[in-house]
Amino acid sequence: MKLCWYKLPNGERNFGDDLNPWLWEKLMPGILDDDNRVAFVGIGSLLNDGLAYRTRYATKRVIFGTGVGYGKGKLKLDESYKIYCVRGPLSAKSLGLEDEAAVTDGAALIRRAFSTAPQQKKYQFSYMPHYELAGEGWIRACEAIGFGYIDPRWTVERVLDAMGQTEVLLAEAMHGAIVADALRIPWIPIVTNNTILSFKWQDWCSSIGVEYRPVHIDRLHHPKSKTDVLTPVRRIRDKVRQNRASVTLKKVATDQSPSLSSDSHIESLTIQLEERLQRFKLDVERGLFLV
Repeated sequence: MKLCWYKLPNGERNFGDDLNPWLWEKLMPGILDDDNRVAFVGIGSLLNDGLAYRTRYATKRVIFGTGVGYGKGKLKLDESYKIYCVRGPLSAKSLGLEDEAAVTDGAALIRRAFSTAPQQKKYQFSYMPHYELAGEGWIRACEAIGFGYIDPRWTVERVLDAMGQTEVLLAEAMHGAIVADALRIPWIPIVTNNTILSFKWQDWCSSIGVEYRPVHIDRLHHPKSKTDVLTPVRRIRDKVRQNRASVTLKKVATDQSPSLSSDSHIESLTIQLEERLQRFKLDVERGLFLV
């Protein structure tokens, strides 16, 4: 059974996607291998018209905690799909599934795979941009106001360590917010670009019983490494942009109330995910996915 997850080109990283090999091997060791005749589809917005091609060698497909999103059309389900749970009620409705198919994003199981022991907080606030919008500009903007900066292109372990040092996470990266909520770190959703897919946020937020109230701020363009006669002008422009971003982040942190699901609800959802995972493991033992 081969893990199906979204890999960025050129070996680039993205925290939400990289959670897949990190988390599933901890939760179900020995099940995943390189046999692409069975696909395990976990964390990500992979339930779209591209999934059939992405898993084109598979005759059986396992769906676990995955969400609907992206793509140009709806996923067409057939007998090859075995759905244990999807990210939220919007995903279930989009696919024509029963309500009970919706639990929450599979990444919430990090509660069972990562120590949530209290750490000394280094930052009152940290910012985690979307991986496509991360870069030097946000690093400088955060440093200027004493905020932590968490880059979704870091390793999973480094991101988790930085989150553990944070009291409140400002997150444009959705799986930053998902993991923060799972680990009981309050979060504020940020949007800097209209490419951010609100559907997937609403889907997940509905699953945890929290209203999705994103704060829209200006996109920050990062300094260019190119050096030429215009470099002094660009440096001044970049500094102005970073100062503006710093002021905006500080205002958001000051004015907005962070979100956090209730302790009882996130624990209930985690238990439900564990039960679905156990059901999957029993099906593996029964030989349901032998091909």
